[in-house]
Order: sequence, then structure tokens, then C-alpha cells
Amino acid sequence: MMSENGLTSGDFTLENEPYSLFGTWLKDAEASEPNDPSAVALATVDADGMPNVRMVLLKSFDPDGFVFYTNFESRKGQELQGQKKAAMVFHWKSLRRQVRVRGAIEIVSDAEADAYYESRPRGSRIGAW
Repeated sequence: MMSENGLTSGDFTLENEPYSLFGTWLKDAEASEPNDPSAVALATVDADGMPNVRMVLLKSFDPDGFVFYTNFESRKGQELQGQKKAAMVFHWKSLRRQVRVRGAIEIVSDAEADAYYESRPRGSRIGAW
């Protein structure tokens, strides 16, 4: 889960209601983007300070942050646990919009992670395992 106050759009920064604006933009993207409107580039840093970036899927968001899931044994999972910080960029080309987020990482509760895992189709659970 990641969060940082403020959402920038063009020449303004929305400090008070960034999550409602993000929600509106995500709904716009769901209507206009042909593939994975919830796809986000996630950047982490390894123990040597070398950055890595890859795509993940946003699963939810609220004022506490943005939620995605990963395997803690993966490189991404190890980097997230080691540095406890990351950045992400949503890019919706058809809308000519992007949203940048950076902040501290928090691990969701075991119950939340288990509920998400159980919600996945069987083949997806096997692939993740």
C-alpha cells in the first residue's frame, strides 16, 4: 500500500480530495482504455540503490493508499520489504493523463491478502503459488 498527499494535474495540485479525482480518472480509463486500465508501473530500489520498474495491477485504493499484491520471495517483494519505499505511475494514453504516486510501503493484513488470494480464479491461484 502506498500513499502521498497531493495529486498533480497539469498546473494544479489537488491536496484535499486527490482520491476522489483519482477514482473519477480511473473510471474514465476503464471506459476508454482497451487494456488493463488498472496497470501501473511500479518502481523499487534494490539494496545497492539500483532502481527496477515493472508493471503491476492496482487492486484497490482509498485515502490510506494504493493496494497491489506480490510474492514476497520475488525480487520486487524483497526490494519492497528492504527499502519500504516505492513509486508508481499510471498512464492512460487515450485520456492523455498520468498520475504519479510515491511513498512508504505497508504490508496489508494477512486476512486481506488471504481474502484477495481466495477471490482469484483457481488457475490464477495456482500460477501465483
